[in-house]
Amino acid sequence: MTTASFTQNGKASTVKTTFSRETSVTIEIEADPAIVWALLTKASDYPRWNSTVTAIEGTIAPGEKIKLKSTLDAKRTFTLQVKEVEVEKKLVWGDGQGNRTYTIKKNDRGSVVFSMSEKIGGFMFPLYANMIPPFDQSFEQFARDLKKESETIMRTK
Repeated sequence: MTTASFTQNGKASTVKTTFSRETSVTIEIEADPAIVWALLTKASDYPRWNSTVTAIEGTIAPGEKIKLKSTLDAKRTFTLQVKEVEVEKKLVWGDGQGNRTYTIKKNDRGSVVFSMSEKIGGFMFPLYANMIPPFDQSFEQFARDLKKESETIMRTK
């Protein structure tokens, strides 16, 4: 479990320490876990529904590497390894700086709770921490985009 506070209102929170920073967001989505999972794992489709991602190359599968371009740093391509896949429940990817974790949990209301967190850091983190833009707004937008697309697909089923 992560140290960042998880609230279900789609509002991101960030916890900073000397050697790390963790941002998280949680939102309820009125859709089946399979729909949310399909959106999270089809790399080529991200730019269509996700306004925070401009491109992803590669396959989102265990052990695979993907190349991601984000609106947070449009000039940079992030090379990430898919580290953990638990179908319709958990996806983790990352690099030497940190990991991003996506979780999907069914609730008793027939919807799912989606959470995303990213922890970055390490011994050298204090040297470059202020060069990394805040993730809060981007995380909130990602969650809203995922909710909107998942619920749109669910309504058409």
